[in-house]
Amino acid sequence: MLECLVFTDFLRFFRVNYKILELTLPSFNMNNERPDPDQLLARVERDQARASRGRLKIFFGAAAGVGKTYAMLLAARERRAENIDVIVGLVETHGRKETAGLLEGLEVLPPKLIEYRRTTLREFDLDAALKRKPSIILVDELAHTNAQGCRHPKRWQDIEELLDAGIDVYTALNVQHLESLNDDIGQISGIRVWETVPDTVFEQANEIELVDLPPDELLDRLKDGKVYLPQQAQEAIKNFFRKGNLIALRELALRQTANRVDAQMLDYREDNAIREVWQVSERILVCIAPNHLAERLVRAGKRFATSLRAEWIVLYVETPELQRLSAEQRDAVLRILRLAEQLGAETVTLSAPNMSTAIINYSNDRNVTKIVMGKPTRRGLRRLLLGSVVDMLISNAHNINLYLLGSPRPEKGGNMDKPELSLYRKNPLPGLSERFSSQKKRSMGYVWAVIVTVASTAVARLMFGRFELANLIMVFLLGVVFIATRFGRGPSVVASFLGVAIFDLLFVEPYLSFSVSDGQYIVTLLAMLTVAMLISSLTANMRSQAKVAGHRERRATVLYAMSRDLTASQSEDEIVRTAVHHLYSEFASPNVILFPDANGRIVYPSGRAIAESLHAADLSVAQWVMDHNEIAGQGTHTLPGAQAIYFPLSIKETTLGVLVLLPVNLRRVFLPEQQKLLETFLAQIAQAITRVRLTEQARKTQVEMEAERLRNSLLSSISHDLRTPLATIVGSASTLVEEDKILKAEDKLELSRAIYDEAQRMSTLVNNILDMARLDAGAIEMNKQWYPLEEIIGTVLTRMKKRLEGRLVSVKLPSGIPMIYVDAVMIEQVLINLLENILRYTPDKSPVEIMAEASSFTVEISVADQGPGIPKGLENNLFEKFYRVRHEAAQSGVGLGLAICKAIIEAHGGSIQAQNRPTGGAVFSFMIPLDHAPPVMGQEE
Repeated sequence: MLECLVFTDFLRFFRVNYKILELTLPSFNMNNERPDPDQLLARVERDQARASRGRLKIFFGAAAGVGKTYAMLLAARERRAENIDVIVGLVETHGRKETAGLLEGLEVLPPKLIEYRRTTLREFDLDAALKRKPSIILVDELAHTNAQGCRHPKRWQDIEELLDAGIDVYTALNVQHLESLNDDIGQISGIRVWETVPDTVFEQANEIELVDLPPDELLDRLKDGKVYLPQQAQEAIKNFFRKGNLIALRELALRQTANRVDAQMLDYREDNAIREVWQVSERILVCIAPNHLAERLVRAGKRFATSLRAEWIVLYVETPELQRLSAEQRDAVLRILRLAEQLGAETVTLSAPNMSTAIINYSNDRNVTKIVMGKPTRRGLRRLLLGSVVDMLISNAHNINLYLLGSPRPEKGGNMDKPELSLYRKNPLPGLSERFSSQKKRSMGYVWAVIVTVASTAVARLMFGRFELANLIMVFLLGVVFIATRFGRGPSVVASFLGVAIFDLLFVEPYLSFSVSDGQYIVTLLAMLTVAMLISSLTANMRSQAKVAGHRERRATVLYAMSRDLTASQSEDEIVRTAVHHLYSEFASPNVILFPDANGRIVYPSGRAIAESLHAADLSVAQWVMDHNEIAGQGTHTLPGAQAIYFPLSIKETTLGVLVLLPVNLRRVFLPEQQKLLETFLAQIAQAITRVRLTEQARKTQVEMEAERLRNSLLSSISHDLRTPLATIVGSASTLVEEDKILKAEDKLELSRAIYDEAQRMSTLVNNILDMARLDAGAIEMNKQWYPLEEIIGTVLTRMKKRLEGRLVSVKLPSGIPMIYVDAVMIEQVLINLLENILRYTPDKSPVEIMAEASSFTVEISVADQGPGIPKGLENNLFEKFYRVRHEAAQSGVGLGLAICKAIIEAHGGSIQAQNRPTGGAVFSFMIPLDHAPPVMGQEE
């Protein structure tokens, strides 16, 4: 009877201490009442960014005509009634009288008028809005594409600049203009919408106001001509505005608004450290474990989520105990997670020392309303001692409904203790069926537990009689700590029980017997066993957590290294080389990244091969993955006969290419943590490729815009500067032909000279254009020789003698100025262009100065005038192509003279600049480098 009572007390003491170990310590580390410091810091930074930024309010609707603009104007009038500075930047009324009437009393910003293809377009004047800087501005049609000549190609980019300037913006948007829904809506309506807005703009809006209208009422408004003109309305009803389309668009708009409100609710709970679940929308969490119920739980969760039309998540919590599962058991869990993803669930894998605490914390973070899990598998004494996850959730998961799935009655002779093995053998993943068992390695831990206990016994036997029994107990506990550190929980528990038994047998009277003469030794033995078990559990948990932390640190280091290298990559080829190298380093598997050609067919990359690259990929499998955006190959359920694994590189449902990986070990790829790491790698690679492609596209767009600007400038200039001399030539020639007998000889000579002069102007114009084209193309080969500077200047003044008549030209050259190594013809052209520029823009008979200075490394040549000078701030613009300070008809030329000068000087390795003189006028100076010493000239005899 005494022994029964002692054993009962021991059970109660052991369970209390185990509960303290299992519950109190983890909950101390995961206090769900204390806000996360990182989250607090992020919230402070987010609030600081919002403080200086304007607020964006979007009036959101399912289609045109639901009343978004009308509601926006009503809100603006309400703000105006509150004495808030509100203006209308741009509002499209589409001829609706009710909408136009709401503009009365509101300040309307004049539109920016842009001429485009003989049509005047009304666009939003961004600069005027920034200069006016109201408190609130209304800018309609967020997805609008601006006309050429505006600062930004899209209106949402104009609004971003307004928000950055601290101006609140009201705008309107239809659901079909969201980028992520573009393909789906195109499939529903049969009409592709080309004007779209990135989802990030919609997600960053401070407020979304849904403007809703039933489809029947919208169709009635359409028929009454309140949306479009009658003829346009009939066409719209036949095409986009079909009732089915409107119902689908309305559902999409409602869902987007609901998702937005749900995100705002989660942000509010996070900002205010609210951990209690709010029952506002259904979110189901299915918790699985490596047992026979896992697959049934996933399928039941799918049916449950479908019936409630709710979001559902499949969660697997990997505790230190579960990390010691065999390869077959972990593969079974992986297969279940893959099944859940195929059924449409979001899968999450967590590592935590306590399963119930992890489930509760995750449920609170995601606002889970229902948890689905299997009935407790522990029965009887095990449940009494160790408790149950279900019992803990029932006690602590407040305001969350818990649903338990029953397990079928086991068949006679069935083994329910190891159901996960039968689950694995029933339907293994392709390629994962043959795995080496680590049973032998685990059994060595128990052997070492016996060896260390025997060694502790020998040491204690030597100490017996010389030390107190408490010191001998420490020896056995030291052995338990060693076994727990090296081999985990199971062997340490064996060492604990074995040590207590040997201590009772050899060191407690009566010796060599398990009976106890003194009752106090019972307490000693129970305390020794309890302390040994606690030390064993704590040490094993610490060992497992250290191992998990090491893996996490290694994965974080790998991700950081790859992210750093991808960010530094400036081309698609560099990104591919970086990705192949890091993938090979992490997974020890040859790999290759394949991209489609212009016809959409997957091809091998050309160019220099990469050392870690794979050279034998099946392009047909890669093409299937590219077309279907799904994983395939070895270890999957699609084309499992392939030797490699084929992963799609995709971003926002757009497949960029295919990663082909030839695994040396499938477990290194398909374990949950490794699979998450690989998915992160793929996302980083896809983002880097998208960044490079967008940068290249932006560069090409910029080049095209610049080419278009230059073409327009060239056509505009040539159309004027060729028309004037051509008109003179045609007029003079026709006079000579028609009135030859009437004209005097001096008149004929004057007309002939006029024809000659204008032809010379045209020749100069064409030569300038051709010279500029050759200089840009690098087609001109320079003939550099050593020339005295005074010889070049003299040649130029001789050629310009007639045109410089009436002007005082002074040349100031210091004595001993060295010769320059140049193409004399080109430098002469530079000086001629500079002098012609002075003749064109300075008063007649004003003086001209040509100066030069020499230093050890350069020779600087300047041409100065005493004209009106250069307008402030335009000094650098003078050397741009087709740029002219004045555009009056009296000024001939196309603005290429100074651009040609700059190109010639830069071809010589020098530089040119323009600036105003302190005494009035402008000075143009260019420097020619002296790369090496000029030759020494002998004295002339």
